[in-house]
Amino acid sequence: MNEAKNTAYSKELSTGKAIALLVIAIATIFVGKLVLNGDIAVTLLVDTVIVSAIAVIWGVKWSDIEEQMKENLKSMTVPLVILMCVGLLVGTWIISGTIPTMVYYGMKFIHPNIFLVMACLIAALMSIMTGTSWGTVSTVGVALMGVSAGLQIPLPYTAGAITVGAIFGDKLSPLSETTVLSSAVADVDIVEHIKYMLFTTVPCLVISLILYAVLGIQHGSGSIQGADYDMMMETLQTTFNLNPLVLIPPVVAVVLIVLKKPTIPTFFVGIAVAAVLAAVIQGATPSQVLSAMASGYTESTGVAVVDSMVIRGGLKSMFSTLILVMAAGVIGAPLRASGAVELIISKIEKVVKNEKQMMLAVGVMHIVLFLIVVSYYVSFILIGSMTKDLYDKYGVDRKNLSRTLEDTGTAFAPLIPWGLSGAFYSTTLGVSTTQFAIFAPITYLSCVVGAIYIITGFTIARNKPQKDSASS
Repeated sequence: MNEAKNTAYSKELSTGKAIALLVIAIATIFVGKLVLNGDIAVTLLVDTVIVSAIAVIWGVKWSDIEEQMKENLKSMTVPLVILMCVGLLVGTWIISGTIPTMVYYGMKFIHPNIFLVMACLIAALMSIMTGTSWGTVSTVGVALMGVSAGLQIPLPYTAGAITVGAIFGDKLSPLSETTVLSSAVADVDIVEHIKYMLFTTVPCLVISLILYAVLGIQHGSGSIQGADYDMMMETLQTTFNLNPLVLIPPVVAVVLIVLKKPTIPTFFVGIAVAAVLAAVIQGATPSQVLSAMASGYTESTGVAVVDSMVIRGGLKSMFSTLILVMAAGVIGAPLRASGAVELIISKIEKVVKNEKQMMLAVGVMHIVLFLIVVSYYVSFILIGSMTKDLYDKYGVDRKNLSRTLEDTGTAFAPLIPWGLSGAFYSTTLGVSTTQFAIFAPITYLSCVVGAIYIITGFTIARNKPQKDSASS
């Protein structure tokens, strides 16, 4: 039904007007975000208004645009619910002591000779369990940078190791917004998406760890020290009951994921178990647990680095992300209703000769768009919605698309100095993007490994083509 509807939409505008509409959409985002430095959600909504108005003036029916908006938002319902669950889960995992305990024991076993390797693995563990690379960088990352200074290990080395671990975990965590979004826009089961990303993500991690092992040998004669490290460990120990039992929630969540249980019920179980442990082990009252679910953990420890780690989470913390995702969802409506999306797809089909060229073209398109909009909330949805049908026609599984989106988006983001991630990483870690980029192999090797797989056909999952000519 949707395909027929979109075909009808594509007849509303000429080729020239459809291309112009797409250019206007991208230019508006570029000006609003990069030139005027406006809020990205507001920019997207303004862009939607402008593009929709032009489309209507050019003959596209508003009812068609409105219907497409409904379809886009409907497709985002489950991801939006999952994002809300992430906020609830992070809040309960902090008040239960789960996340503080993970950080404490991870930091406790650091040895100077393998500091960089451990920094990467600790960041990866934190990011996998919490689903946030930014949260990892701004908490454990900050502490690890302090330890690095005490050990006299070059800060760019440590910044690179933290970035690799944070991105690795972000790509593979079912709690991650990018993991949820990329699998959703490609209509791929999130567990299958995560398993398929292992082919590109694990080799990049292994290469990174080898690099850190070699670099660590050169700077392994120091001893663990640093005020940030000592203060964080002591504060965590006095603020929370670091009982190993509080690690039950992530264990239960991982088991349920391995057993391929539905994502949302898995979140509910993880939240419920953490809520019980918060009361039993940490002595939290029901009202405190509910408050953590709503607003996150809010009790100050008196130590800034620890506060930055534990004072977060909760449903309210996800509001800005929820709004941004919804705004990114509606921006594609006038483009699809006008036929601009179908035009791009038809041009790709005329140029590419086989599935390899098609997948490489999609990867390049996403990188180019990402460099402009610097937001995977936008690029994932636009590229995903535009190209997912092509994968069916060429007989390749859509999880190739979801993996490409992450390899050229989630992993690539910290390399863009003018982007949100690039600015955040460099500001938080105190090292410029150009200084630590070379020591964060996953950011650029994900694209390279993904392209090699496409060219060689290795790991490429296939389906039966929808038409014979597509695979010729």
